[in-house]
Amino acid sequence: MKADDLVLQELIDFKEGRLSLHGRRLIIHDMYSFAQFRKDLMDTIGVQETRKILTRFGYFWGEADAAALKRIFQWEDIVELLKAGPRLHTLQGVVKSVIKRLDYDRQTGKLEMELLWYDSGEAEEHLAAVGKSQDTVCWMLVGYASGFTSHCLSKEIYFMEQKCRAKGDMICTAIGKNKDLWGDELKNILPHFQAEDIKGKIQQLTEQLRQKSEELIIQRRHLGLPEKPVKLHVAQVRSKSFQAVLELASRASIFDSSILITGETGTGKEVLARYIHNNSPRAKKTFIGVNCGALPETLLESELFGHKAGSFTGATKDRVGLFEQAGQGTIFLDEITEISTNTQVKLLRALQEREIFRVGESVPRKIDVRIIAASNQDTAAAIKTGRFREDLYYRLAVIEIQVPPLRNRQEDILSLARHFVSGFSKKLNIPNLILDASCLNYLLNYSWPGNVRELENAIERAAVFAKEGVIFPENLPPAILKSVYTSQNAEDLQSRTLEQIERNHINNILKMTNGNKSRAAKILGISPTTLWRKLKSFNME
Repeated sequence: MKADDLVLQELIDFKEGRLSLHGRRLIIHDMYSFAQFRKDLMDTIGVQETRKILTRFGYFWGEADAAALKRIFQWEDIVELLKAGPRLHTLQGVVKSVIKRLDYDRQTGKLEMELLWYDSGEAEEHLAAVGKSQDTVCWMLVGYASGFTSHCLSKEIYFMEQKCRAKGDMICTAIGKNKDLWGDELKNILPHFQAEDIKGKIQQLTEQLRQKSEELIIQRRHLGLPEKPVKLHVAQVRSKSFQAVLELASRASIFDSSILITGETGTGKEVLARYIHNNSPRAKKTFIGVNCGALPETLLESELFGHKAGSFTGATKDRVGLFEQAGQGTIFLDEITEISTNTQVKLLRALQEREIFRVGESVPRKIDVRIIAASNQDTAAAIKTGRFREDLYYRLAVIEIQVPPLRNRQEDILSLARHFVSGFSKKLNIPNLILDASCLNYLLNYSWPGNVRELENAIERAAVFAKEGVIFPENLPPAILKSVYTSQNAEDLQSRTLEQIERNHINNILKMTNGNKSRAAKILGISPTTLWRKLKSFNME
């Protein structure tokens, strides 16, 4: 999980009369009412005591959010979790928090972090109720950043605001460091952060919410009462590897050069071919796709080039082939390495001479069509073994685009999943269909051997089994559910025996199936009898 993957609608349950962040109740407060409350506090107990209260309030809030994000998600690394604090603060509408600098030494635990706070709600509150200040006033923001990072690192991290809009600065800024890195600068503000056993209360609350989450999962399975759905974001390409592919495809689309797209099955080669066509000068013309591996040689040749009546049994009339049907458009030849050597020779001529011969005809016919081919095979190996002509390869691969597998584009998994959820919401007539946040770890931890096509099918399957428009982990295919357990606790696997790992995995699957041994055995890929024997050997009957 990465910080940029956080989406507010998947975190918050927007039930009427009650908002909650996976079990932790939230409220929406009016900024101007809070501004008046802030002023009343200052008038009643003074500026310094008000600052202490609001700083502690922010600190507790930050720790609570950090605990929630650690409980709900598996993070790619500690730095991504640290980034999640400013991201969540922004999603909550408190401030637009941008990380200007984040330096973290994993060996020493030393942190230096600089934040830019745009449009601070707290500064606006202060200006509205109190007026311009001689000092910085974003006390809750400072408390939140300190509490969040301290809880993430289990170390004392404190932020100090450097600039503030309430003072007349353009934006608010803050710097955070370890307690010992601040030195004497911290003495004057340290009392603002001190509160009674905040850490203990947060840990207790986190454990209670974890138990509550498990209870809710069981209730959903028994009663079918999922949470109310909300709207989703539109899918966006985030991975640098696929952005590079799109950049190359966009550049290539404006020229007529032949293109060879390579990549594993399900990576979206035809989708990319259509993208190239739609961005080319031929966009208003026909796009024709053909799977060369799905047709026998004689039929494929007739499909591509057409035939003359009487040229073979069943050819009762002249037939126009796909090259001619494409007109001045684009023809997409998928699984190009599967075609026969004889057809390869004819295709090479079509590329070189821009003309074809219909089957059974000796008159050449000129064509004006762009050719895009694709293969999921190792083209170099196919050339080496003689299955694919080297000269044809070079004619097709004037521009070669390699589409990376989904496992190497992890940043795109969630955006694609949300895109498919939105699509199936309309296709299956399930209004406001959404993914519950508890699904995200499963989607990110799976290797997706079937790539984007497998992800799309998994989301469709989950949508079909979802109740009340919310996709929960139990709606996902069993193979995806297995993957999260193999990735959990990877760091300590070396210190555990095979029996301990197997016992823990079985226990997790049984929890997930609410003790249903038949379902558990199916997910585990063993027979119910084998599962019963293992449970007996582990004293887990």
